[in-house]
Amino acid sequence: MLRYRQTALGVTWVLVQPLVGAGLLTIVFGSIAGLAKGGGTAYFLLTFAGQIFYVAYAGILTKVAASLVGNTGLVSKVYFPRLILPLSTAASPLLDFAVGFCLLVPLLLVFHAPPGLPILTLPFWIAFALLLSLGWGLIAAAMVVAYRDVAHILPVLMQFLNFGSPVGWTLDRINQKWIPLYLLLNPLAVFLEGFRWSLFSRDGSGFPIPCGYVIYAVVISIGMFVAGMMLFRNRERRFADVI
Repeated sequence: MLRYRQTALGVTWVLVQPLVGAGLLTIVFGSIAGLAKGGGTAYFLLTFAGQIFYVAYAGILTKVAASLVGNTGLVSKVYFPRLILPLSTAASPLLDFAVGFCLLVPLLLVFHAPPGLPILTLPFWIAFALLLSLGWGLIAAAMVVAYRDVAHILPVLMQFLNFGSPVGWTLDRINQKWIPLYLLLNPLAVFLEGFRWSLFSRDGSGFPIPCGYVIYAVVISIGMFVAGMMLFRNRERRFADVI
């Protein structure tokens, strides 16, 4: 938590950021866009859960992508397995996610939405979203060393992905005929919706995604992680010369 050392609120920012983000999404998508109509779960809960999940995903991806360039001195002067840097940077967003999740638990009780048996699937959605973010992050980290433009493009892409993913809205707001194509293009949406379903479904009913798309998203996340590892290891020997 050293990054909060010289701030007025300190580590409280870990809680303030998702709360403010969820509040803004609730106002924009829930009240102004009218997406909060219907459904049995408080819209703020939906957006808060989506917010902490997406922020963790985006945080891991962007920090992993910047891990080599951010430690140029180590990479260029000291020999060590370079994979240590990107994997170690994932710990900070995961810790922030854990803190946000600890806040989510009392919110579930306040809004009278205690989880049911689907909560047992929670680690599944988190684990494969983690693999997906690490895979993309490792690919981006290897590319940033040679092409610094990637570091400038990545934050813009993450903003588009934020609004293009069901963070402040749910899949049932999409025209049904477009959902298959959408899930094929954005497997993160599968894990995000699954994460919320595991929290808010008490009896296991109402799962919004066909199992085939879940399998597809799992395969993609594993494939991206393997591809990221292979690309990173393939270019690892040239990092010190190029960086």
